[in-house]
Amino acid sequence: MKNTLFTIAFLTGLSATSFAQQKTGFHLIQTHKIQSDGGWDYLSVDQKNNNLYISHGNQVNIINKNTGDSTGVIHNTSGVHGIAIASSFEKGYTTNGRTGTCTVFDLSTSSVIGQITVGLNPDATFFDDFSKKVIVFNGKSMDASIIDPQTDKVLATIPLGGKPEAGVSDGKGKIYVNIEDTGEIVCFDATTFKILSRYKLNGGEEPSGLAIDRASSRLFTVCANRVMLILDAKTGRQITSLPIGDGCDGVVFDPILKTAYSSNGEGTITAIKEVTAEKFVVQETIVTKSGARTIALDAVTHHLFLPTADFEKATGTGRPKRISGSFQILEIGK
Repeated sequence: MKNTLFTIAFLTGLSATSFAQQKTGFHLIQTHKIQSDGGWDYLSVDQKNNNLYISHGNQVNIINKNTGDSTGVIHNTSGVHGIAIASSFEKGYTTNGRTGTCTVFDLSTSSVIGQITVGLNPDATFFDDFSKKVIVFNGKSMDASIIDPQTDKVLATIPLGGKPEAGVSDGKGKIYVNIEDTGEIVCFDATTFKILSRYKLNGGEEPSGLAIDRASSRLFTVCANRVMLILDAKTGRQITSLPIGDGCDGVVFDPILKTAYSSNGEGTITAIKEVTAEKFVVQETIVTKSGARTIALDAVTHHLFLPTADFEKATGTGRPKRISGSFQILEIGK
């Protein structure tokens, strides 16, 4: 029995080593230039219509994810952060941080349908395919607004006890969200809107991006102190902590490739391979560009998209200045 256990452990170790040595083959494929100015935050993929929605200053730029061609602009989204894609309703929702609203738009025409008042400084958002609701996380009011896409009304507001960042769904009725200022993950029920649990993050500071492997019930949370923590979504048990690059604000998980990608503002992506539900390894550091701190995944092509711009050389201790007219989307893949 001891020999058998030793053999299993040895083979598992070999497997992890081989994954760490095997490169992803990912690199910069294309750079899509967008002729407008302003800062940026999240971006989202509309798989059905092949569009990529990019928050940019006070508007949302839309490009075809396959060609890079511009397909439209959604204006007057003041301080926009996130874009939720509710494909089954043919609607999209932007979170407008400065006005405390969500802009509702038609996915086919990009025309604005209406405005919804939510909490203070709405930030991250997504459409939950289980409950068929849009989940909006409000930074300043420290709560979540639940929107019904059938009526475009707020059904509930859930106090979260801290400043929420990104959230995900397990596809079975549970929503998980990073709480930046308390260093934890909060889980709530997608239909009753009740808080179910709070997972304290040990060794993780100011969590931002969050992703999930629904098959293995694993959460991937990226933190300001350059680590990715991986937890059991069902229990909150912390499985491991792995190093990532500096300035990360986003993470995605590819369920086919079994790989988590953290977008690091320093100009890299950290690719972390899920060998088993209990074993994760840093597979590769992929070069991007400085400022590319958020990320979106095309689930069909497995390509990654990251927004950034060109910057002047830094002088002294100040931040480098963004070069006007240089906004761009990096496309990373094989």
